[in-house]
Amino acid sequence: MTKKNSLSRRDFFSTSAVVGVVGTIGAGAVLASCASGSEKLVPLKSLAGAYIPNLVDKADDGRLLKAGVIGCGGRGSGAVQNFLDAVPTNVQIVALGDLFQDRIDDCRKGLKEKHNVEVPDNMCFTGFDNYKNVLAAGVDLVIIATPPAFRPTHFEAAVEAGKHVFMEKPLCVDPVGARSIFASAKKAESQGLCVVTGTQRRHQRSYVESFKQIQSGVIGEIVSGNVYWNQSMLWYRERKKEWSDMEFMVRDWVNWKWLSGDHIVEQHVHNLDVFNWFVGKKPVKAVAFGAKQRRLSGDQYDMFSVDFEYEGGVHLHSMCRQIDGTETNVSERIQGTKGVWDSSSMDIKDLQGKVIWKYDSEKEKADFKQTNPYVLEHVDFVNHIRSNTPINQAEDTANSCLTAIMGRESAYSGAAVTWDEISNSALNTLPSKLEIGPVDMSSYVVRIPGKPKEEKKG
Repeated sequence: MTKKNSLSRRDFFSTSAVVGVVGTIGAGAVLASCASGSEKLVPLKSLAGAYIPNLVDKADDGRLLKAGVIGCGGRGSGAVQNFLDAVPTNVQIVALGDLFQDRIDDCRKGLKEKHNVEVPDNMCFTGFDNYKNVLAAGVDLVIIATPPAFRPTHFEAAVEAGKHVFMEKPLCVDPVGARSIFASAKKAESQGLCVVTGTQRRHQRSYVESFKQIQSGVIGEIVSGNVYWNQSMLWYRERKKEWSDMEFMVRDWVNWKWLSGDHIVEQHVHNLDVFNWFVGKKPVKAVAFGAKQRRLSGDQYDMFSVDFEYEGGVHLHSMCRQIDGTETNVSERIQGTKGVWDSSSMDIKDLQGKVIWKYDSEKEKADFKQTNPYVLEHVDFVNHIRSNTPINQAEDTANSCLTAIMGRESAYSGAAVTWDEISNSALNTLPSKLEIGPVDMSSYVVRIPGKPKEEKKG
């Protein structure tokens, strides 16, 4: 049985709390500015070298594209629906792969009901090696949405097979996985492949416009930031008697560190990625704490607080929590020498608190039919494939994943962790043997930072 809370990661974006964050650029800028323009702006960085997506409503028509899905759970099933909503013509879903047959069955049912798409039995593959069969099924591209622990292996195989890749975040859960992503990203780039990742804020019109404003110097030099993903508890699964240890863990993957990376990696990476994107840097050090207080399964924490230090003395406070009955906040705030940007209101205020720029979400709705960033990222993905203009977001997203991993390991240990230390770490959380069966569960324990206080006898 799957237990769900009232607020999931993806559901959050359909609520009013984040509706104001759903924006883009495309034909005609969709923003309102209150700035007087009397003061000359000093750009933080030229936009000439920045990637600004063309976020149109639908992907352009073009050659037939055959797609496969690796990982047919909730996100995989959702991603393939987003893909079909983004690409109205000349696409086929030809193969599905998942560890479990019931996940494939659910995905097929959704494809039939919503898009009248049928995938035959002989093109549906189960087991830990299902991805190999999907990649050999004559596909041009794959959607990778397996539990995060498996994504480095699946990405490497997809690039080796010469396939374009849409890959959900996080891309990895440990430093060894991150280095694998970096290597595969370089190979994909050398082959001219298109790689888009599920950091959907980079395909959200309001965020892209905010990025442009900040880079143009509206808030001045960035001096600090705050990023949050505080919400209620996510889902968990009650173990069935017939499930082995491995099956239970994979079905309950969002609660196990080796599979999800912990929620600072699996979920909060979105907010960390926004700051890294806007500031254009990676952190140099992290000092953190966290704890498991109310989580009902797994070996990970349900709260983190991290102080990330960047070059130039810039500090980012990162906070994430998954506990019922607590204050919710999913947003980013960036402070500059001239003003502050806040994604919760999607505006920029000067130092006196006066709004000098605000994203016009109503104009976006009037100018565009498609405002869902989960669809728009697939629009951009397919347009790059059909126009033969490579795009590769894997390295940037892997850096944001490694940022989250650095914060996690600092919280687990209680020690300061530097970027160089985490980048070169040999930490690899993937089990040496992947098969449905028994697992030594004694090794999966909640980490306790520091060391016990020594007894002092009088």
